[in-house]
Amino acid sequence: MTFGFSLTPRYCLIDTDPWLVGIDPLRRYWLNVNGDANRVANIPGLTSGDFEALRTAIKNFRQLDPQQSMEVPTFLEGQDMILHCVAPNLYAIEGCVDGDVWHLFDAESIEAFLMTAHPDWQCAAKDKALGQSQLNASWQMAVA
Repeated sequence: MTFGFSLTPRYCLIDTDPWLVGIDPLRRYWLNVNGDANRVANIPGLTSGDFEALRTAIKNFRQLDPQQSMEVPTFLEGQDMILHCVAPNLYAIEGCVDGDVWHLFDAESIEAFLMTAHPDWQCAAKDKALGQSQLNASWQMAVA
């Protein structure tokens, strides 16, 4: 099997451009889309009730082969995060920015995200405001 060369930028923890805004208490990953601070997206992240569920999710992630995907439970009932293995060390998480989009990451970034589901993990103090800003924005929306 041969793999194509991807020219699409992917998020890596060693990037010089800051793309990770933060991770809020509900384990949502807040990203500057393609490093653009004016286009911020959040992706629901893995939520596990215990260490064993976290361990299973990481084990399943490490066993993904190219063209395989896995569903990861999130805090949103019925809305799993879908994680795709596109190629070796190239993973995609489905997200929504101006329509359907896949955000591309390396394996190290995905594992760092998954580790936030550890039962003892706590977000940084500055990241608590991320979730609060979304909640405040929802109060501004009209009700159907």
